[in-house]
Amino acid sequence: MKLILTADVTGLGGPGDIVEVKDGYGRNYLLPRGLAIVATKGAAKQVEVIRRAQETRRVRDLDHAKEIKASLEGLGSVTLKAKAAAGSKKLFGSVTSSDVVSAVRAAGGPTLDKRAVEIAGHIKTLGKHSVNVRLHPEVTVSLSVEVANAL
Repeated sequence: MKLILTADVTGLGGPGDIVEVKDGYGRNYLLPRGLAIVATKGAAKQVEVIRRAQETRRVRDLDHAKEIKASLEGLGSVTLKAKAAAGSKKLFGSVTSSDVVSAVRAAGGPTLDKRAVEIAGHIKTLGKHSVNVRLHPEVTVSLSVEVANAL
């Protein structure tokens, strides 16, 4: 089955890539999640639109990624407010990558793509947690996030 990827898929490719996958993988995983579209003549024209949109979000180059890394490291620990039960360290929900991006922005850091933020497991407790930000295939920065009670 020939598909055009609309998002980064680990081990397969990036947005705009035309890939050949097994029918079941494409039909049951990639297509329902919106990670790919079926490759047709009309969809081939959309590849250019997808690539242009991705380029605007992508970090320009390695030097730009290193600049962003330096600014993130300069922030130190980023504080994020979340609701937790009184007298308990458990959160009512969990911290998402969007929450981390908005906390970095509020702390005076650069605007990040939420898909670049990699949270190991789920953050469901108050305290300090480590989060990785993948800025470029060669540049990854570890960011310290402190979750504080908002109540």
